[in-house]
Amino acid sequence: MESRASLLSPVLIGGCIIIMISFAIRASFGVFQIPIADEFGWLRAEFSLAIAIQNLAWGVGQPIFGAIAERFGDRKAIILGAILYAVGLVFSAYAVTPGQHQFLEILVGFGIAGTGFGVILAIVGRAASDENRSMALGITTAAGSAGQIIGPPLAEGLMVFVPWQTVFLVFAGMILLALLALPMLRAPKLADKAVLEESMGEILRKAFRDPSFTLIFVGFFSCGYQLGFVTAHFPAFVTEMCGPIAPGSVLYSMGITTTSALGAMAIALIGFANIAGTIFAGWLGNRFPKKYILAWIYVGRTLAAAIFIMLPITPMSVIVFSLVMGSLWLATVPLTSGLVGYIYGLRYMGTLYGIVFFSHQLGSFLGVWLGGALYDVSGDYTAVWWVGVGVGALSAIVHLPVKEVPLKDRRPEGLVA
Repeated sequence: MESRASLLSPVLIGGCIIIMISFAIRASFGVFQIPIADEFGWLRAEFSLAIAIQNLAWGVGQPIFGAIAERFGDRKAIILGAILYAVGLVFSAYAVTPGQHQFLEILVGFGIAGTGFGVILAIVGRAASDENRSMALGITTAAGSAGQIIGPPLAEGLMVFVPWQTVFLVFAGMILLALLALPMLRAPKLADKAVLEESMGEILRKAFRDPSFTLIFVGFFSCGYQLGFVTAHFPAFVTEMCGPIAPGSVLYSMGITTTSALGAMAIALIGFANIAGTIFAGWLGNRFPKKYILAWIYVGRTLAAAIFIMLPITPMSVIVFSLVMGSLWLATVPLTSGLVGYIYGLRYMGTLYGIVFFSHQLGSFLGVWLGGALYDVSGDYTAVWWVGVGVGALSAIVHLPVKEVPLKDRRPEGLVA
């Protein structure tokens, strides 16, 4: 391998900029849940389905954009993603029916795929040294959390002055501006001849025959379910279920006087806590087996969700839950992507991680859609929370048998027919 740049390289910085802007927009969609439903008189499930379709399209698009990046170039994939993202947002601003929103979220989802984790993490992973790779992936993932801090409050603040349609147009301009960071994304090429000569079909066949790849795929489902549900529904959940914010309290003095403002702040707090959480997870991934760290993260998420829903929903419990869940929020991403790259190699990491990420987005689709559907049936989100507790426990268990050894170093019996 040719020599690598230091940890804080232009590739890392450019990747962080694009991820941050892309995720600032993506994380804000839950804030639009109530305003759009109220304006058109829709059931909660209608816009929930649009966000669910966005997540599913993101999952479908992730391996596609990973393959585009590996076949035609990383930057071409990112440009295509940003254009689709912007077009989807612009047309969504003029959509007036549930069907229009739901269809256009396919474009937005593909746009997120082209400007999100699958493409960017593969670039950063190739550019980082072996000893810095897990940490670099953690920092890049943390940039997504930084976007989550910015996006929901920005959307909430803008809607004080302009309609939600204008906010969508502003966001379309923001994702196009992210392309200014493209000149920084020059990852070194792989120099290992055997790695370069191995075809995508060969590595895909090896991965699909490996039980560990299946376990990683299944385990990522609950991460998507929990993230999708919380991102899309937590602001509305807090708005409707949280106790009032007392005048004279610290929150009130900070200008958080309504539960809707607290809901937007909660998403930002999750992103804030996750900056430290993902960087710490990346640091741990350089030192301990990634599968065990992942198992403990899912245990922590499961306990946090179960305790939160069993206790009265108060401003304080919302803040505590946001900080705890936030510290574990995207901590799975650098570990899962690092696990894929470590076991199956870096040459087709974008495509392989994209396939695993599809499971994540299946979970997101279910979490977002089920949240809206069950809310319309039962009038609350309790059942959806408990499903999340169950799938989180499952993910903790399925990571334990993963064989965390590079595929090329295994004996032939390590694969099944």
